[in-house]
Amino acid sequence: MDMPLELANISSNQDFILLGLSARQGARGALFAIFLALYLLTLLENSLIIYLIGSHRELHKPMYFFLGNLSCLEMCYVSVTMPSLLVGLWAGPVHVSFSTCIVQLFLFTSLIGTKCTLLASMAYDRYVAICRPLHYPQLMRPQVCLGLAMTSWLGGLVVSVAKTTCIASLSYCGPNVLNHFFCDVSPLLNLSCTHVALTELVDFISAIVIFGGTLLVALASYVTIGRAVFRMPSAAARSKAASTCASHLAVMGIFYSATLFMYSHPHRVASTNLNKLLSVLYTAATPTCSPIIYCLRNRQVHAVLRKTLRQRSASSEN
Repeated sequence: MDMPLELANISSNQDFILLGLSARQGARGALFAIFLALYLLTLLENSLIIYLIGSHRELHKPMYFFLGNLSCLEMCYVSVTMPSLLVGLWAGPVHVSFSTCIVQLFLFTSLIGTKCTLLASMAYDRYVAICRPLHYPQLMRPQVCLGLAMTSWLGGLVVSVAKTTCIASLSYCGPNVLNHFFCDVSPLLNLSCTHVALTELVDFISAIVIFGGTLLVALASYVTIGRAVFRMPSAAARSKAASTCASHLAVMGIFYSATLFMYSHPHRVASTNLNKLLSVLYTAATPTCSPIIYCLRNRQVHAVLRKTLRQRSASSEN
């Protein structure tokens, strides 16, 4: 891939250049405004959800506990990738140090692993609620929910340490120009001038453990849920059960589909604009839409939100 001379000149073995989302000057201003609005909206939505869940006892339930964790993760998630995307749109190609790139990679892969595990935990929660309702208080007691959440965060961290350590040990001969808006696994491996078989093996095994394992748990949960819903005697009961799973299925489908497409092909391939667009889908669009799909359409969250607004309005009048 031919790169502008000025980019090649400022690249070194310890530096990387992020080309960003768009090279067209005319499009960058509009895209900057759009993604800045999405970023701020994502932070606002998830902050509101965390506040509502934490401050209202009626939302102190396993489902909302996991949603609170997911909202916290989404805020961290977009704060890892969106700043470099915005800087690239505002100022053009971004010059980042090797250590900054590796830290961003570490945080991103850790949060991806955590999100996979959280989505599987939420699928298991829906399985217990629909298929084993009488045992739900015992099987999803606070200690179990806390353990699942801690396992999600720690699991993503452990996998990220292994992947990032391998990638950080590689040599990069330059020009270290990444056709992306953040430091991701595939673009970095594509630039390495050393043997990457061990790194790709570690990446493959970690993907099987985290991505494949959690996807199997989620699919098994929903296959069992589907059978249970099909056997329900009334259409109203089937509709109610299905509605409790629809939002999770939608977000899970978008996230897993985009992630599977991105990381199922061989790593040593050139980054394309399609790859960047898919990355935008699960790093910017999904975190913005998830709170609306999960919580802000939920009747109980609506009731709590209206109650909070009335209380704020009454206190301001007094």
